[in-house]
Amino acid sequence: MTRGKIHAVSALLTACVLLAPAGGCALVDRYRPAPGSPGRAQLEQLLAAVRVVPERPHTRGYERDCGAGQGCVFGPAWSDDHDGPGGHDGCDTRNNVLARQLTGVGYRPGTGGCVVQSGTLADPYTGSRIVFSRQNAQQMPVDHIYPLAAAWDMGAAAWPPAQRIRFANDIDYNLQATDRATNTAKSDSTPAEWLPPSRPGHCYYAGKYLTVAVRYRLPVTGADHAALRDIAARCG
Repeated sequence: MTRGKIHAVSALLTACVLLAPAGGCALVDRYRPAPGSPGRAQLEQLLAAVRVVPERPHTRGYERDCGAGQGCVFGPAWSDDHDGPGGHDGCDTRNNVLARQLTGVGYRPGTGGCVVQSGTLADPYTGSRIVFSRQNAQQMPVDHIYPLAAAWDMGAAAWPPAQRIRFANDIDYNLQATDRATNTAKSDSTPAEWLPPSRPGHCYYAGKYLTVAVRYRLPVTGADHAALRDIAARCG
């Protein structure tokens, strides 16, 4: 057996957990979580706190676009006009997210330190380092971790408009820059339907998703809860 295989087996044995008093033992595939990820205990607390519903309803009336005659149910995209973190600071939400999540940030001159024009993202979804510039700006969208359409279905349809706008622009908990392909693949999926392509990003994503759900009193489906519980078991 090669040294690499020995290390791999050792890592799996370290992750072995007892499933039965008789001593039955199963190997749990563990991995080093992405930076900023919560541990298993924190995820289990969130799993115990979140409300669970059997399935996602489909609530009529969701319309994100804000053109003439359109619903604009979460307000204009990346609005600075909200009462959450970063609101009314003169910078739009997207640039606030980039400024927080990129390193080596450069700003466009004359914008008062608002418009990000360069930087590097350590993307927890993909596990990649992505170089950002204004020329490729469309290749780095900002994801709503708990999707807006899912939030609408799960209860946000009954919120006052100001709360929906704050939710859509929550730079502390619900927004994550990533690459376009990943953002497109995720769309409005929830954890039972989509997980980050980088497995070390699963713990990070689970923590963010559950934190948003608990803070905004949004439920998760039984299938989502099961998927997130499986992730928690691997988060050390």
